[in-house]
Amino acid sequence: MSKRQRAIDSQPPPRDVEILLAELSAIRTEMINEAGRCRALLDEIHPNYRESARNLLHYLVLRRRDLRPLQQRLSTLGLSSLGRAESCVLATVDAVLDTLHRLDDAPGPLQPREKGMVQFVQGAELLARHTDCLLGPATPGRGVRIMVTMPTEAAHDYSLVHTLLQHGMDCMRINCVRDDADLWLRMIEHLRRAEQALGRSCRVMMDLGGPKLRTGRLEAGPAVLRVRPRKDVYGRVIAPARLWLREASATGMPPSAADGVLPVPAEWLTRLRRGNRVQCIDARGRRRHMTIVDVTAQGCWAEMGRTAYIIPGTRLRAPRPQGGKGWHEAVVDDLPRAERPINLQRGDLLTVTAATVPGRPASYDSAGSILTPAMIGCTVPEIFADLRAGESIWFDDGKIGGVIEEVEEEQVRVRITHARPGGEKLRSDKGINLPDSQLALGALTAKDLDDLRFVSRHADVVGLSFANSAADVEQLQRHLEALAGRQPAVVLKIETRRGFENLPAMLLTAMQAPCCGVMIARGDLAVECGFERLAEVQEEILWICEAAHVPVIWATQVLESLAKEGMPSRAEITDAAMGHRAECVMLNKGPHVMTALQLLDGILRRMQTHQAKKRAMLRALRLAHFLPQGP
Repeated sequence: MSKRQRAIDSQPPPRDVEILLAELSAIRTEMINEAGRCRALLDEIHPNYRESARNLLHYLVLRRRDLRPLQQRLSTLGLSSLGRAESCVLATVDAVLDTLHRLDDAPGPLQPREKGMVQFVQGAELLARHTDCLLGPATPGRGVRIMVTMPTEAAHDYSLVHTLLQHGMDCMRINCVRDDADLWLRMIEHLRRAEQALGRSCRVMMDLGGPKLRTGRLEAGPAVLRVRPRKDVYGRVIAPARLWLREASATGMPPSAADGVLPVPAEWLTRLRRGNRVQCIDARGRRRHMTIVDVTAQGCWAEMGRTAYIIPGTRLRAPRPQGGKGWHEAVVDDLPRAERPINLQRGDLLTVTAATVPGRPASYDSAGSILTPAMIGCTVPEIFADLRAGESIWFDDGKIGGVIEEVEEEQVRVRITHARPGGEKLRSDKGINLPDSQLALGALTAKDLDDLRFVSRHADVVGLSFANSAADVEQLQRHLEALAGRQPAVVLKIETRRGFENLPAMLLTAMQAPCCGVMIARGDLAVECGFERLAEVQEEILWICEAAHVPVIWATQVLESLAKEGMPSRAEITDAAMGHRAECVMLNKGPHVMTALQLLDGILRRMQTHQAKKRAMLRALRLAHFLPQGP
């Protein structure tokens, strides 16, 4: 067979090309019409985002249909299957149409270039420009930024902030739910000082708390401190418990992590010396002792090698200093009363109430029958008017789930349907999610509006928690404008089902400002959408935001086991690597956050040589050279 004949045989049937041309041309026409229909909306978009907003509208039109059959037929012809069209939708469609016209026996005119159409290279450039605007310049050698949530210690420890910045932190996150304006200001001052010292820049993002639904307080249990050393699997002590002994009148946290705090009289505390053995009889009548290992002006550190239960009134005896005979004694002052968690099992009944009285476990009669079901409060009781029987309710990041059986004016009764075997403990200040309910809650609380005065003066970026609608975004924009002065960029935190479903409309509203972003807040989002759907939901958010050229922050539980416990899981390493498809990855606070930061930095540097968004980067593989030698 001649070369000419083979070329003729390889040509696709003309009819197939005509059908593809007609189908793709119809999609293109719909895209142009949609942009024309939304002209008034596009006129409201900030010039920085006008081309991006048009590209987003094109992408939404493209994704209104099932493209899989079309993709298969295009791939068969060796053409682009539109699978990476997000950043330049119309240019990708036009490129395929041009090729199809050339394959057609009777080619028609090529498509006229649309005014303002985003070209292939331009899409990536727009996203890079918007990312620089929101998150600042990238760290050399790593395109994806790293955001780190500040612990309270960052307000007191300059070296912590300095070291985080030195090891690659690109953005400081302050959660307005925690701490207060004085502490926030100290954190920011430490950052600005570290920037000067290191010659690096770092953005400040402050998250507003939003209308987060949480469980109310619980009845307090007995005031008892259980002190336990760490043991191995054989019960042998591998690390003693560390106790902080301080003056009874003192307040605040220990200078570092402690297994317990003992408030004691100041006069007795000043007599302690390093090496003293302090004796006591604990609440069970067991004789115990602790060794003083460090003495400071604020208090003393002690170590205890055996388990003890210490209560207010426990007597402590220490030898008199300077070789004196006998002992000097002290009595442990008031200890905090630990809350009594509610243990819930499948089938249990739980009352969620608007009352401010402390929650409590269920009560039983002598025969074991329930007298009153367990009860716990809700921090936002206004929601009860929006709840309906049959809707689902989840607690503590999805650890406990139930169905609302009965709704009253100031309480709802919930039947527990999801808990681990043996039950799950519900504590105070745990999140409540209502994915089936249409809640009439605004995105900004009274506290948010008060915090916004500080945020507008000191932050580069403000996070809108529980953003659910375009109206929520408009509300924040109005308040920022009313405050005048500098205008921080807005990041939409997507953490509810409604927020996910309304993302395109919220983006088009946020794009009326010169700079904006999106955070995938995967903790609440997983509960709201279902854990099994989280992977596809976060993919869709990434696609929509790439089409809008809006940077994405990949957040919640990234390397959490490493940050909190010093050892990551295999799944967390994979998850952190997947975060490279966003423009920023967020780490939460923890005692090992520095290690997590360094590991994440290395992962992101390596991943950028393998993948950019949905496109594989085909760098040379060493593995490809290892082939068995022939005989």
